[in-house]
Amino acid sequence: MLRSALKRFLNKWKSYRHRFVPWVVLNLSKNEKTLRQVTERSKDKLLSDEEVSVSLLKLFRVLYRSHAADHEELRAAQTHFLRQVTSDEEQCGGKPVCGHDAMLQSLGFCIDRKPSMLQFAGTGVFVTRGFVPKGATVAMYPGTVYQAYEPILLQSIRNPFVFRCIDGVLIDGNDKGISKMVYKSCSGRDRIGPFMMSDTSWLTASPQNPLAVGQYVNNCSNEWPANVCYQEYDVPNKFPIELRQYLPNINYCQDTQRPLRCVVLVSLRDITAGEELFSNYFTIVR
Repeated sequence: MLRSALKRFLNKWKSYRHRFVPWVVLNLSKNEKTLRQVTERSKDKLLSDEEVSVSLLKLFRVLYRSHAADHEELRAAQTHFLRQVTSDEEQCGGKPVCGHDAMLQSLGFCIDRKPSMLQFAGTGVFVTRGFVPKGATVAMYPGTVYQAYEPILLQSIRNPFVFRCIDGVLIDGNDKGISKMVYKSCSGRDRIGPFMMSDTSWLTASPQNPLAVGQYVNNCSNEWPANVCYQEYDVPNKFPIELRQYLPNINYCQDTQRPLRCVVLVSLRDITAGEELFSNYFTIVR
């Protein structure tokens, strides 16, 4: 019995230790290949926010057109916008599509969750179709966004999905328990008339925005080097209100006086179908 309990603890520890700060500090020098180093904060971005926006809008417009038939109120309110989306869709090649097909059509690749190739890592994220070129927006890290001064103690207990940005902003990407309840509550609070300001479907097994699985990308190892990296992205105020329903992030406090923080994963090299995505959990600013 004791041996079984110890085995379960060790399996949990192998998954959690990469988020336990004292262990990380003590082991940084042993795993140099798993670190990403930048000379200053401004050097952390491989893509500009404008380039990230272009990729997201390209996908979201195709998704919006595909879902428009299910939202008559939105369609009536956004006739002009739908004309623009229809034009974009025609450029992408035709009839309305959904989910992964929309992703393949607009971005040229698909990603999905599958059992990881790493032992004890659980779920991972794989490129399932198409081709990811270097410098592409590959995934998004979903969750509730907390400023550095906002409370997150209860949500962080036994939660391996709390992501810390360079400036101290936290994103809780857990899709279960109290984290799930907090996100759904904040999302409902921020709704403007018929418009949702965030996507709650990432909390399910079938997210309508197929990019919103970034919390399941595993840390790289010496054997499996990183092929993607995290990048902070502040959603511009001009981001279309009709398309915010596909953003998998929401501010914990409604009156936060700064743009919505998202985190995207950007490809460090070309990635082909069948490859698992691996990131650097730690960015060292020197």
